[in-house]
Amino acid sequence: METVAPSAVIVAIDGPSGTGKSSTSKAVAAKLGLRYLDTGAQYRAITWWMITNGVDTADAQAVAIAAAKPVIVSGTDPSAPTITVDGLDASGPIRTQEVTSKVSAVSAVPEVRTLITELQRSIAARAAEEAEGIVVEGRDIGTTVLPAADLKIFLTASAEARAARRSGELRGKEASDLAATKQALLQRDAADSGRKTSPLAMAGDAVEVDTTELTLDQVIECVVTLVEEKMAGRK
Repeated sequence: METVAPSAVIVAIDGPSGTGKSSTSKAVAAKLGLRYLDTGAQYRAITWWMITNGVDTADAQAVAIAAAKPVIVSGTDPSAPTITVDGLDASGPIRTQEVTSKVSAVSAVPEVRTLITELQRSIAARAAEEAEGIVVEGRDIGTTVLPAADLKIFLTASAEARAARRSGELRGKEASDLAATKQALLQRDAADSGRKTSPLAMAGDAVEVDTTELTLDQVIECVVTLVEEKMAGRK
């Protein structure tokens, strides 16, 4: 049976790195005919802009002053999501190790979070107004960005499973160092969970899905079912 797309549903999917958020969110959005937003890419984009423009990412004041300068545009087609910074395609540059190592510091700056949160809310609002609906993935979507989302899902997985997945995504020497990858993930968790502004946390009304022992297809099926059940309950 073909899946029927729910109308204007807002789905928030949160969780730490390596839990399958991006792959799951894109697949669910595509299957249900919804838009898709990778909020982490937006924070990576502003971090990349800071690095490229010589802003010291360890200087919170300098980052705050420059935060409003870059123009970040996110494409929300789940089959081909895009992100540009000042009109330039940033989809590749934002995935470098340098950006990864500095994004937590930049995203912890309150001025950055305020600007990016407003951008995320405007994108979700537009999807709702156009009766398309959207799956928004990140770390503070259900708690801060879209607390009134129709469905909130929090993906988790063991540190070992997350490290193995992330190592598989990396190339060259990085891919062989599972211990270093695990340590980097745990450090990112600590930074994201410990920041004062919009820390990584599970919303009180979120559904927790542990992906440790699940295949990607199983996770997608689980989330699609949750969305369909939520929409059926709204009718």
